[in-house]
Amino acid sequence: MTMQLIRVIAAVGVLLAAGTAAAESFPLPGDGGDLIGDPRSTLARHEDTLIDIAREHGLGYEEIVNANPGVDPWLPGAGVSVELPKRRLLPMAPREGIVINLPEHRLYYFPKSGRDETPVVWSYPVSIGKMDWNTPLGSTRIVQKIKDPTWTPPKSVREEHAKRGDILPAVVPAGPNNPLGLFAMRLGIPGGAYLIHGTNRPAGVGMQVTHGCMRLYPEDIEELFAMVAVNTPVRIVNQPFKLGWQDGQLWVEVHPALQEDTVEPPTLTDLTRLVVDATRESLTPVDWTRVQRAFAEARGMPVAVSLDGGEQQRMADRVDP
Repeated sequence: MTMQLIRVIAAVGVLLAAGTAAAESFPLPGDGGDLIGDPRSTLARHEDTLIDIAREHGLGYEEIVNANPGVDPWLPGAGVSVELPKRRLLPMAPREGIVINLPEHRLYYFPKSGRDETPVVWSYPVSIGKMDWNTPLGSTRIVQKIKDPTWTPPKSVREEHAKRGDILPAVVPAGPNNPLGLFAMRLGIPGGAYLIHGTNRPAGVGMQVTHGCMRLYPEDIEELFAMVAVNTPVRIVNQPFKLGWQDGQLWVEVHPALQEDTVEPPTLTDLTRLVVDATRESLTPVDWTRVQRAFAEARGMPVAVSLDGGEQQRMADRVDP
């Protein structure tokens, strides 16, 4: 057996042991549609946590917890059905380059497609900046790609760690103990060293826990790093409410507000205004009970809120004697 084959077998064994799975690409919906993916579920094994299941299925912590209210994140229990929020609305932003929706804890990459290629979107869970270390909103670009990065923690980060008795070195060398992982992409945001990077602590992916950077699973950043070129546009948005259409039906997707938005969180009135604006020209009838339920539950999964012809008739029958 050759040494190269031995390395391949070892690498596959590590991947399987970690329970990781390759991220998915989705064909962009035609005819102006906004919905991608399909709803899925899986049965938990006795040794599973929701973090294990999330990584295995290309999901982050917050989104799988929000999708499964009442399920213990650390001990779901053997045979418990776990919803996998694999169907989602695309962010309300241009479909080019990278789009990161912070409340969703998710990154979308829209690669350029050739003339005979079907346009696709890749989607990955990300960690984002925590309270007082907000990930900045706006448009920027990838200005540098770095393999095996070193980490020079800012003074403010070293002071924060020192208060907990964790003394950071001035420079953390590349390697398995580097918090940036093995791949990093620098953003052109003035006044800050903001990166899209990997991690040596994958259990935290999909949470609001970083110092402003966006952190991906090691396998995801390696894949994204290989696809993305320097100068790729990046848009960072704050959309706790996403609306979109598919086959003439309006869908709503609601995510919990960011930590920094909880003092004045988005309201049902805000969502109602968006729905009214979306249906103003088409005069599409809306089931407002579904809108209210989607807002109250904030499970991060798309909900169809417009009424089709049959539903309209059934509602009319209930109203008319």
